[in-house]
Amino acid sequence: MDTNEVPGRENNPAYSHTDDSPVNLTDEQWKKILPRDVYEIARNKGTERPWSSPFEDSREIGTYYCAVCGNPLFRSDTKFESGCGWPSFYEPISKGSIIYAADHGYGMDRTEVMCGRCKSHLGHVFDDGPKPTGLRYCINGVVLDFAKAQAAEKKYEEGKK
Repeated sequence: MDTNEVPGRENNPAYSHTDDSPVNLTDEQWKKILPRDVYEIARNKGTERPWSSPFEDSREIGTYYCAVCGNPLFRSDTKFESGCGWPSFYEPISKGSIIYAADHGYGMDRTEVMCGRCKSHLGHVFDDGPKPTGLRYCINGVVLDFAKAQAAEKKYEEGKK
């Protein structure tokens, strides 16, 4: 899938669901191509209000991507209801899809998670998640894009006939 297939991503030359090469743009370049809310969280390490993301309650089958660069991050079958107010997952799509950094801000010791392709801030990971990993990736919904699994959608549509 390329930029033109994702509404609102037409002006972002870094956005791709298939290109896995690292993205290195300046803050000025990101500022020009990202919506303000995405820029604030992804590049300034902001946090959206809890329970404000439509992805928090989503049960759709598909893949979650980085809204900044299109990198695949999580499959919907690893999403779970954590009660924390942000979309939560217990496992990233691959080891390279996420990178980690120590975060000692706000008097807390946490582990920040960033996109493995563009290094955008996504949220944090905690060790209070479900099996099999025991991890809870607590992710800001505004930095996620979602694509339905086409096979599941086709099966659903055929079942409606």
